[in-house]
Amino acid sequence: MKNTVKLLLLLIAISTSAYAQKSIRDSAIVANLIYGTFSYQIPGGDMAKRFGAFSQVGPGYMFKTRSNWIMGVESNFGFGRNIRNEDEILKGATTSDGNIIDVSGIYADFNFNLRSFSAVGRVGKVIPAFGPNGNSGILLSAGLGYLQHKIYIEHKDKSAPQITGDYLKGYDELKRGLAANVFLGYLYLGNTNKVNFFAGFDFTFGSTQHARPYSFAQMKFNSGSFSDIYGGVKVGWIIPVYKRAPSDFYYY
Repeated sequence: MKNTVKLLLLLIAISTSAYAQKSIRDSAIVANLIYGTFSYQIPGGDMAKRFGAFSQVGPGYMFKTRSNWIMGVESNFGFGRNIRNEDEILKGATTSDGNIIDVSGIYADFNFNLRSFSAVGRVGKVIPAFGPNGNSGILLSAGLGYLQHKIYIEHKDKSAPQITGDYLKGYDELKRGLAANVFLGYLYLGNTNKVNFFAGFDFTFGSTQHARPYSFAQMKFNSGSFSDIYGGVKVGWIIPVYKRAPSDFYYY
């Protein structure tokens, strides 16, 4: 992880050193934009049959050209507690009232959560408008990448072997596949480099399949593909990296 961070910083330094500095106030300039995001998503399609609304956080990087084209990468980690049809998840392993008996003969303490991960590469365009300079404006981007999601069974005591270790893989309904992403919003890069952000509407369309070959709850081999959709509002806080203007030296 440390080597990856060092490599990213080196690439940013190399890319910025290749361009002459201009004032962000006066013109569109080259910029490296490192950012973190938070989003609130509402599922649709097959994903809505299992999960309700959830949140996402993640890091990202965009490179903006002088002509306001952008390209970059982004990843997101999703989490939430809105799980639908909970009585079906551990079907066959629970008592008639939906509980699990642990090794001590008492009810185990557990709950269900959503966990997801996505990573996309994206390209897009900034259309200057409503901003303090030519680097701010309407941001439209599209991306392609990877998506996975599952039911995370949280069982801290580890006292019930039915939901411990590899047995969890038979119940978590892990799905993964390709995903496309579209973002429409507004990018703001301040003249003083103190306030920089973007905000807008974010939509993801995934085509996923089962990652586990067998379902313990359904007692059958998994098959089929799924159309997983979610959309919502995303905001991001940006740390821009600009090249410093070189000092002028005069000789007489």
